[in-house]
Amino acid sequence: MKTRRYLILLILAPVLAAGCRKIEHLPPEPKIEFRYFEVFDTTDILGNKCQGGRLNFYFEDGDGNLGLPPPDGTHSDTTNLFLTLFRKTKGRMTEVGANDILRPSNYRIPYMDRQGQNKILRGTISVTFLYLFYSLESHDTIRYDFYIKDRAGNISNTESTSEILLSENNTYRKTK
Repeated sequence: MKTRRYLILLILAPVLAAGCRKIEHLPPEPKIEFRYFEVFDTTDILGNKCQGGRLNFYFEDGDGNLGLPPPDGTHSDTTNLFLTLFRKTKGRMTEVGANDILRPSNYRIPYMDRQGQNKILRGTISVTFLYLFYSLESHDTIRYDFYIKDRAGNISNTESTSEILLSENNTYRKTK
C-alpha cells in the first residue's frame, strides 16, 4: 500500500510542478529585430515584370495588443508598421522625398490576440514590396528604417535594414 502511494506521488509530482510555471513578463512596448530583406524578380497582377522585395523581422509584444482590426470607419488608426526609405546618393544614405517612386506606404499588421494569462505575442512578420517603376540599369542602393505601434499606442524600437542593392537578386541579412 505504501509503495503504491509513493508511486502515485512520484508520478504526480512532475505533473504538478510543470503546471506551476511562472508567467513571463515583458514590457508593454513592442520590440522588433530586423532579420533579412530579400530582392527577387516577380510579376505584378497585370503580368508586368518587376522587382520585389521582402522584409522579414521578429517581434515581441508584452501585453499582446498588436495589430489592428479590419477597417470599419470607427478606428482612427489605419496603419501600424511605419517605414522610412533612404537612398544612397554620392556615397551617403539620405531620406527620400515624398514624391520618390520607391517611397513605401505604411502598412497594417492584422489584429492579433492571445487568450489566457500569458498575453505575450512573439513571431515574425514578412512584408512584400513591389518596385513597379524600377529600372534594373539604375543600380539603386536603398535602406529602410521601420517601427511598429500597438493598439495602446506603444511604439517599438526603430530597426534598420542593411544596405540593399535593388539590381541584384539577393538576401540581405542584419549587419553588426
